[in-house]
Amino acid sequence: MSLLAQPAVASLIAKTMQRLVMRADRRSGGRGSAAASHARLPEFPRATSELTIPTSVAPARVVVYRPPAGDPAPPVHVNFHGGGFILPVTETDDAFCRAVAALAGVVVVNVDYVVAPQYPFPAPPRQSYDVVRWVAENGAAHGWDGTRLTVGGQSAGGGLAAAVARQALEEQGPPIALQVLHYPPLDLATAAKDKRAAIAKPMLRPWMGEVFDSAYVPDPRRRADRLVSPAHPGETADLKGIAPALIITAAHDRLRAEGVRYAERLRQASSLVEHHDVAGVDHAYDLNDDAKSREIYAFVARHIRQATADD
Repeated sequence: MSLLAQPAVASLIAKTMQRLVMRADRRSGGRGSAAASHARLPEFPRATSELTIPTSVAPARVVVYRPPAGDPAPPVHVNFHGGGFILPVTETDDAFCRAVAALAGVVVVNVDYVVAPQYPFPAPPRQSYDVVRWVAENGAAHGWDGTRLTVGGQSAGGGLAAAVARQALEEQGPPIALQVLHYPPLDLATAAKDKRAAIAKPMLRPWMGEVFDSAYVPDPRRRADRLVSPAHPGETADLKGIAPALIITAAHDRLRAEGVRYAERLRQASSLVEHHDVAGVDHAYDLNDDAKSREIYAFVARHIRQATADD
């Protein structure tokens, strides 16, 4: 085990990264990453409100994005942001949430979930599932249709969305019309140094994986858990009946292979809607490329709109 993979060291580094993110935001007077994300894709208006949702882990703050006027009770998409399971960077998905709300005609609930090392596994996936259940059960009181529900996320958020769908399968609900997994980590049981990318220097470096994985799941034996590593070769449970899935991988991403493996698992369970591989891009490509993000967000929105269509 390398030094960075030791839980105490990974925890210290993760907390340092958290402080750096918060310090950068304070130095910018709150005009840092949040404002930059708000300024992207200006054609999609920002109409938001906030709620606090009770869960068995801790109260969860969520940002609710409303679609343009239309459906009096629109469907709802629950989104989980990325950040390696350690960074509370909810606002990085602001442009995605605005675009999907407008293009799919859905309410988007963007979840500020608990992060490690303060809340290691299994707290984040459990809280995420509690949020989705609450959204499904309380939608009518807030003006959305919780019976037409989709979930999804980018990077770590995609891993949490997959865990939510698995819990919904095992606990008989709520019904999920689509899970959208966008360049997700789905195999933490395989060491980051053993994952290969199509380019020499991908964005995700092995040291990052060691820190993220060790802070999130300190006990290596637990990294094969189905809610952490559904794409690990040793995970062979029957997934028949799990929510239909759209899996999007990035061709140059170190995580691509596990996304491909999980897509095949879901295909065998008759639950794969589509696996889309984005050519020529690396992990988190959409956060820095407005042209690509417009293209892929519209693609996701079409799938969500189709999955939630009121027949």
